[in-house]
Amino acid sequence: MTDQYFFCGIGGSGMLPLAAILRAQGARVSGSDRALDAGRLAPKFEYLKSLGIGLSPQDGSGLVDEMTLVTSAAVEETIPDVVRARELGLAHLTRPQLLARLLNAAQTSIAVGGTSGKSTVTGMIGWILHALHRKPTVMNGAVMRNFVSPQAPFASALVGDPELFVSEVDESDGSIALYRPTVAVLGNISLDHHSMEELRALFGQFLAVADKAVVNLDDPETRLLADALPEARRIGFGFDSPAATLIGRNLEHPPEGVRFTVEADGERHEVALAVPGRHNAMNALAALGTAHALGIPIGDSAMALTRFTGLKRRLETVGVGGGVTVIDDFAHNPDKIAATLATLTAQPGRLLIMFQPHGFSPLAKMGEELAATFTQGMRDQDRLYLPDPVYHGGTVDRCRGSNWLAEAVRAAGSQAEHLPDRAAIGDALLAEARPDDRIAILGARDDTLSDFAAEIVERLGSSRARP
Repeated sequence: MTDQYFFCGIGGSGMLPLAAILRAQGARVSGSDRALDAGRLAPKFEYLKSLGIGLSPQDGSGLVDEMTLVTSAAVEETIPDVVRARELGLAHLTRPQLLARLLNAAQTSIAVGGTSGKSTVTGMIGWILHALHRKPTVMNGAVMRNFVSPQAPFASALVGDPELFVSEVDESDGSIALYRPTVAVLGNISLDHHSMEELRALFGQFLAVADKAVVNLDDPETRLLADALPEARRIGFGFDSPAATLIGRNLEHPPEGVRFTVEADGERHEVALAVPGRHNAMNALAALGTAHALGIPIGDSAMALTRFTGLKRRLETVGVGGGVTVIDDFAHNPDKIAATLATLTAQPGRLLIMFQPHGFSPLAKMGEELAATFTQGMRDQDRLYLPDPVYHGGTVDRCRGSNWLAEAVRAAGSQAEHLPDRAAIGDALLAEARPDDRIAILGARDDTLSDFAAEIVERLGSSRARP
């Protein structure tokens, strides 16, 4: 494999950690990003430079002979970097192709798949292995708070032993078929990027090629796939499934997180998490099951998880201003939004939600499910604000936008308002918010959402400070 890589779109959530891992392993790494060219997200690019990664404009000028170009799977062929790489005859790998090479080459590899929760499960597994001195290499699509430091503010990668490799893997582009993990972890399957028939085929193959499969038996779709596996290769987990290897019981929701008991191999272990919600208890069972598949005692793993502090943008409390709490969350598909709403509505206080759809295509594909999720998950007093979807250009059909979603939510009896400009929503949130309310900023594929949430906290504090 070449030791010189150029990442086109290096600031992306799946690109940055992979670039960081390769650089730490001694490869020469450089890249470009349109956000860099636009002068946005400067701290992220300063971090990359601090790792010894060179940055260039996205105009093809950074590419030279003997490089390998790395792109996201959906990058346009007309981007100057891609055109220039073609002119030079450079090797070209998609991000998942490169990730698969690293994962498949490891002696022990863990691949975490599923529609929702895979970043958190990956972070939990990585933390368990790190806390128990196994020195894993972890490739995540989100910043793992346990590994954040002044030197590593964007800690979505952990560099350790390349022979113990943990990564979340994505089914959205079909690339999950590239991976041959020692342990395949599958948390859930629901409508997102593909039809259910396509998803069943992709995830079924994902489990079939692994030495061990750690599968959620409470989810009907994943349970069907687990049933097709030999019992010796399957580790099931769940709260409601008596056939599970790891069974969760006595789920409690204290203010500081979530607690439950896990039963396995005739033993019982208490698990106390500092992250809230039933979905995080399920994520913990997946991580405990994975460690069990690697021969790690469940008691040791459960103890390690008490010190797991979660991921950035996963129900992250950004701050409090004027008695109003602001929460930043990655939820963007029906399953993730349902889990977030269930967790937030279990606590007192009105919710003011801003949800930025992560594209026009998701609204076209799952708009009805999104509308139903909000109307079922919101209470009478909660309010939803919708800016226009994320749009990075191209020829996508834009006939169904946020105005359509707002109308669908209102038609079902919940409060929703479409304000195209996100700044106008910020003004509306500040005008509406009262002490003890919570503002939740939801959405994906836009790093500036975190900046928006931080700005809301700052404005809340200053607005309440005025006489």
